[in-house]
Amino acid sequence: MNKKVLETLEFDKIKRQLAEHAASSLGREQAESLKPALAYEEVVRLQEETDEAVQVLRIKGHAPLGGIYNIRPHVKRSQIGGMLNGMEFVQIASTISAGRLMKNFITGLLEDGEQLPILEVKAESMPVLTPLEHRIKHTVDEHGGVLDSASAALRHVRQQLRSNESRIRSKLESLIRGKNAQTMLSDAIITIRNDRYVLPVKQEYRGHYGGIVHDQSSSGQTLFIEPESIVEMNNQVRELKLKEQLEIERIFTELTAEVELHGEELYRLTDLLGELDFMFTKAKYGKAMKGSKPAVNPNGCIRLRKARHPLLPVDEAVPSDIELGKDYSTIVITGPNTGGKTVTLKTVGLITLMAQSGLQIPAQDGSETAVFQSVYADIGDEQSIEQSLSTFSSHMVNIVDILKQVDHDSLVLFDELGAGTDPQEGAALAISILDEVRRRGARMIATTHYPELKAYGYNREGVINASMEFDVESLSPTYRLLIGVPGRSNAFEISQRLGLDTGIIQQARKLVGTDTNEVDQMIASLERSRKMAEEEEKEARDYLKTAEKLHQEMQKKMQEFYAHEEELTEKARQKAAAIVEQAKAEAEEVIKDLRKMQLEKRAGIKEHELIEAKRRLSAAAPESQTPKKQKKAADGRTLKPGDEVKVLSLGQKGHLIEKSGDGEWQVQMGIIKMKVKESDLQWVKAEKKPEPKPLATIRGKDYHVSLELDLRGERFEDALLKVEKYIDDALLAGYSRVSIIHGKGTGALRQGVQEYLKNHRSVKRIRFGEAGEGGSGVTVVEFK
Repeated sequence: MNKKVLETLEFDKIKRQLAEHAASSLGREQAESLKPALAYEEVVRLQEETDEAVQVLRIKGHAPLGGIYNIRPHVKRSQIGGMLNGMEFVQIASTISAGRLMKNFITGLLEDGEQLPILEVKAESMPVLTPLEHRIKHTVDEHGGVLDSASAALRHVRQQLRSNESRIRSKLESLIRGKNAQTMLSDAIITIRNDRYVLPVKQEYRGHYGGIVHDQSSSGQTLFIEPESIVEMNNQVRELKLKEQLEIERIFTELTAEVELHGEELYRLTDLLGELDFMFTKAKYGKAMKGSKPAVNPNGCIRLRKARHPLLPVDEAVPSDIELGKDYSTIVITGPNTGGKTVTLKTVGLITLMAQSGLQIPAQDGSETAVFQSVYADIGDEQSIEQSLSTFSSHMVNIVDILKQVDHDSLVLFDELGAGTDPQEGAALAISILDEVRRRGARMIATTHYPELKAYGYNREGVINASMEFDVESLSPTYRLLIGVPGRSNAFEISQRLGLDTGIIQQARKLVGTDTNEVDQMIASLERSRKMAEEEEKEARDYLKTAEKLHQEMQKKMQEFYAHEEELTEKARQKAAAIVEQAKAEAEEVIKDLRKMQLEKRAGIKEHELIEAKRRLSAAAPESQTPKKQKKAADGRTLKPGDEVKVLSLGQKGHLIEKSGDGEWQVQMGIIKMKVKESDLQWVKAEKKPEPKPLATIRGKDYHVSLELDLRGERFEDALLKVEKYIDDALLAGYSRVSIIHGKGTGALRQGVQEYLKNHRSVKRIRFGEAGEGGSGVTVVEFK
């Protein structure tokens, strides 16, 4: 990519803004050396890298990139025989720690189900050097100082050193506290000169303490003397410090050798952390400018939605929709100055460079950029006094260079093409240059003042006119790009708004050629049509959004309905299965009870027990198994009293007695009389049978049974038979409680009755009557 073009489009400013978001010097280096990629596959990869980092920031809000240093020089020095210092070890340990944290951070995201293929590969290839990190942190502190724990020898030497220094201080403090110390000392403090402990002694008392003079004050009145009594102790301290230094050098030498051993891994770790820092630097920059990931194509197609100039403040830049390379390969922007034509050129060029560098672009989602092998730009007034070149000549030098290299993989940006010379010649030259660049297949955007170029877009295929919108009411440009509408002069309208005499303006209009007036009228008509089309398009988009929203809501509701329907169906299926299983179990229990009663009594089962068993069987049948309504009769007959019918819900036969007013029939089934809906009855062809016994012997719920049975005066055997029959009648009548009056007497009858009731299967419990119920002469019976 041409270096001069990068400067012209101010790509260096983009890189400086980008570098501000780097977390380390490694990220800043990559930002400052950023260049647009030329291969389509590489551009796609760079965009995907940035997009993954954006995804992580959106989920987590940050990435742990602190504590990263460029440790390549340290590793290099260890490999050429140098010894590293404490701070260099600290930076190496910090970088190893940052790599470990970053690896764990990415691994955590992957375990949460995030799809991050690029970060996953980088995390897997990141070396883990935790033992070296711990070794360094065990040796030096965060400021590069060597810890006592670095070695046993160093700990021993330092303990001796601290002990000796303590004895020296004690000795000197005793001298300071002496009775003549205030007179002989300039200050009652202990100080150090030449790494030896000394006292500040006045000049006239230098001989009192003896020892060695190490320094004097600027006035000469104070001498810094090492008293003779501590000279030997200072010598010992000096020796111990030399031993300490030798031990530190030995430790650092060993640690440097360990760094050298892991040199290649440290290089790889540094490179990977630099790449990760740069990925997140690009993501942070994209977030700061509210950018988006563009789709990338190798076909030379540009489609920018609401694109802004990246160097202008977000709230000041006017967004524009720009398309190039599909229906047309050349855009010619005409119109007056200060309308924003140059900004539009730079916006397209700079966004293209940013996209090819893997950066997000200041445009809405859905934007698309192309990958060009070269971007050429002739923008601005490059008049050169040193080379004695005029504005026209300067532009022409650039254009000549561009025409030497431009091809079908190029994007060309011309600002004020043909300006700086005779208008007629400049316009003709501009048209020829445009034709030549188009012939070579390049994508091109050009701005011009010349009205002759307004017709250029109408006369050539693949070329479209454009202009910058101007608000005549406010007499100011709106900086909006209008594709398909050529620019026109607004001089007459502006002059009229500013108060110029109407007569002068009318005279001026007459002096303008007919062709120019017609062109201006045509442009004005186009502008009106454009505004109407924009309003209609906006209205249509609003309707479309509303329709899409309704469609999405309907789809959601349908999905919820189908999901709920399936859920209900499954629940119903499970419930039906459970009911059937319960019915089977209940039926088996009833059959088991019948067999048990038959075996125990070895006689016919009593009528009320059979009725109870049938009732339990009927209750056990699941409702879902009830047959649907069938025909009233096989031959279409109308039912009438005396007909033999089948009760469908019970599967039992019976005879119709009478029909009630609510569409129900009273049906006699054996000894049971019950009401049944006509829809649940099926006529059965009568068979010849002997005359049935009179129905008067049948007793059901309609038969009156008293709530009390009086046994007073009855013989014992007769009384028990009456009790047995009375209990059966009470059960058929549906009573829940009855009373049996047996009197007090000898108590034999009472005991026999209660013994019988205790063993009856349908009796829940018995008790004596209360004071108002007859006391112990009455037994109250409660049924199950």
